Amino acid sequence: MIEIDVTLAEVQSGVMAPEHLQQAKEAIRTDGFVVLKNVVDPEHLDILRERMFEDVQALISRKDAPFNWNVGNVQQDPPPFPPYLFRDVLLNEMVIAVTRAMLGDSIKNTMYGGNTAMPSEHRQPVHADTGHLWPELEVAHPSVHLVVNIPTVDMSAENGSTEIWAGTHRDITITSGKDIKIPAEVLEKQRAEVPPIQPTVAKGSVLIRDMRLWHAGMPNHTQTPRPMIAMIHCPSWLDTGLPLRFPKETKEFFEHPYLRTCARFVEEPIDHIASPSGYEYEEGK
Repeated sequence: MIEIDVTLAEVQSGVMAPEHLQQAKEAIRTDGFVVLKNVVDPEHLDILRERMFEDVQALISRKDAPFNWNVGNVQQDPPPFPPYLFRDVLLNEMVIAVTRAMLGDSIKNTMYGGNTAMPSEHRQPVHADTGHLWPELEVAHPSVHLVVNIPTVDMSAENGSTEIWAGTHRDITITSGKDIKIPAEVLEKQRAEVPPIQPTVAKGSVLIRDMRLWHAGMPNHTQTPRPMIAMIHCPSWLDTGLPLRFPKETKEFFEHPYLRTCARFVEEPIDHIASPSGYEYEEGK
């Protein structure tokens, strides 16, 4: 696992050192992910964590609670309004430096969501969030979607750090439109070559991964929920879904020379508890 010790000088200037940027690019191209250390203010994450702790109880109380495969993993949106919007979360210059280097100068963020690992012994099946756009290619195409994961607490195997299968974003057999779960026989072959890991990621660090990378939500063996924020950066030319919703008065907050947030700025209150939907959850699992 490649972890980059981003310096305070880089964070304060908003300019990543060339050697760090090259390391990040090589890690994503080879392993499918990289960790940038110490790039988000921990105090901002504390504020988000406390609100997300409150919100998750309302989420799981919904009749259609947004579980992903099982009750151990809840789809959860962070609060999309002040005082919970922070530029080092939504428009982090170190993150943008990496995603821009991988995707081109004109990029957009199409997601502001996340998931919370609840205290549970359940795990998800290994899956890829998306496949390759052009299945006829004989080699994997460059990154098109980069997921930006920001844990709001220290994240480890103990509290449900995501299981990651390094290098699997280059497996061209997984294409868009297919079942996103990876077949058991394919998993076993990959495990024999490169076994999966559960990285430890400290609060304040960010994990950037190619969206094609095989991964799985894992059991949280503690008694405390583990919220993690997720965004998706992609090139501006890529067709994407519905815009995000943020309050009208926050429009100026999202202005950035390279990253466009796909958003509709609205006057009415935003119900972020009602928004998330689960995936392949069956009652009783």
